[in-house]
Parts: sequence; C-alpha cells; structure tokens
Amino acid sequence: MISGMTGFARTDGAGEGVRWTWEVRSVNGRGLDVKARLPAGFEALEAAVREAAQRRFKRGSIQASLAVKQEAAQLATAKVNLAQIDAYLALGAEYVKTGRAAPPRWDGLLALRGATSVDESEPDQMLARLAAPLAQTLEAAFDALRAARQQEGAALAAVFAGLAARIEAGVVEARALAAAQPGAIRERILQRLNALAPEVALDPQRLAQEAALAALRADVQEELERLDAHMREMRALLSAHEAAGRRLDFLAQECAREANTLCAKSQDLALTRIGIDLKTAIDQVKEQAANVE
Repeated sequence: MISGMTGFARTDGAGEGVRWTWEVRSVNGRGLDVKARLPAGFEALEAAVREAAQRRFKRGSIQASLAVKQEAAQLATAKVNLAQIDAYLALGAEYVKTGRAAPPRWDGLLALRGATSVDESEPDQMLARLAAPLAQTLEAAFDALRAARQQEGAALAAVFAGLAARIEAGVVEARALAAAQPGAIRERILQRLNALAPEVALDPQRLAQEAALAALRADVQEELERLDAHMREMRALLSAHEAAGRRLDFLAQECAREANTLCAKSQDLALTRIGIDLKTAIDQVKEQAANVE
C-alpha cells in the first residue's frame, strides 16, 4: 500500500525527575530531508533521529523536535560568584560615592556576566541517564508518524483508483470511436472530392489508397494499448509495499505523451473530446503523485 508524505505525531515520556516530549512532523519533499531541533546538551541525539527516520521513510521533509523540562526538585542550583560581584562593586564604587550612579541592585548584579554559574556537565549527565527511554519514545513517535502517512496513503490510493477507472473508461470509448475512423475518413475524402470536382469520375482504387493512408496516420491503437498498460502498472503500484511516488510521476508523464498523440492524430471531434478528458485525468494523477512517498 502506498504512503503519503504528510503527518504529525507526538509522544511524551518521564523519568529521573525529567519530563520530555517528542514532536515529529512530515511534509512533501523530493527526497528525504531530516532535521532535528534539540535542546542544549542533547545534540548527540541527532544521529538517532536521522537513523530512525531513514529506517522508515524514503521521501519527505521531516522535522523532529525535543522539549525537556526538569521537575522543580531536579533543577540545577545556580552558584553565586561573590568574588566577581565584589569586583563589580569595586569598579562602580567611585561613581556611587560621587553621585554619578545609583547604588547597584542585587537583581542587576546577578544579571552581570560571571556573577552566577551552573554546572555545565548536568545536561550531559542527564542525557546519559535518559538515553534509553528517550530513544524508546523517539521510536514510538516515528512509528506513529508512519501510521499517519500510511493513512494518507490509503486515501490517496482511492483517488488514484478512481482516476485509473476514469482513464480506462476513456480508453474503451476511444477504442470504439477509433474503430469507426477508417470508414468515416473515406467518406470525408469522397465528400470533399465530390464538392471540389463533381464532374470528375473517381478511381475507386486510388480513393481506397488515399483513405488507407489517411486512416494509418490517424490510427491510435498503439497509444490506447500503451495507456492500458500504464494503468495496469499504476494499479500494481498502488498495492506494492515500496515507495511509488517517483514511478507514479513517470507513468503520468508517459500517459500524457500518449494522450497528446491521440489528440494530434484524431480526426473526429468526439475522439478529441475523449483525449482532452484523458489529459485532464492524467494531470490529476501527476498532481497527486507529488503527495506519494
């Protein structure tokens, strides 16, 4: 069954006093493009994100984002650098003494560079403790995204099946009209000759030759047979367990070429109308193929 390329999934996890959320989303893309948005200290997970996506998908622009929140009891404690604050106070003491600056406020002092610090090893330690559960929830998120894309694929398969039926019906109608073209062509040639030179006796053999040549130029049986073959292949792709988007796009291009040739060869208004309807349906196949993995 074909898969689409759009979807969204979210999974939550908790452990070691930490809560986290994975969000993964996918939109159409010509190839597979995977991006990860990770908090500071969790950059090492990018490789896992890419590997998990590549195992499941062949096409699509995919973004995975991780949000991490520590519970209050687990929050890192900031350390106040009193020596640095004393240095700042000493620098500004003369300005305060002479009235050129207001006395410093504690919140302002804490905001100065180097006044406080946090243990930078904490995110790395947290990642080491949570590596396994983070990976499990990431895998679950990508599984849910794949299910969403498959659901879209099922809807697209129904659309393709309807378009294939429409094209196949058009081929049946065109084949019936094409079978009657040789006789109609001969009759038109005869009418034109009689209108141009009614007094001239026509050579039946020459008339038959001209009619046969004109019918050969207008023959669309090969185009109709190829359209039938392309529709059989398209139906096979709809049930195949593989990426089919590029192949469907190629089939649409081939079908468009056959429909254009049919319209160019047609010498019957009804057959031309069928050709135009075929081209419309084929254009819709090409548009929908852009949504298929």
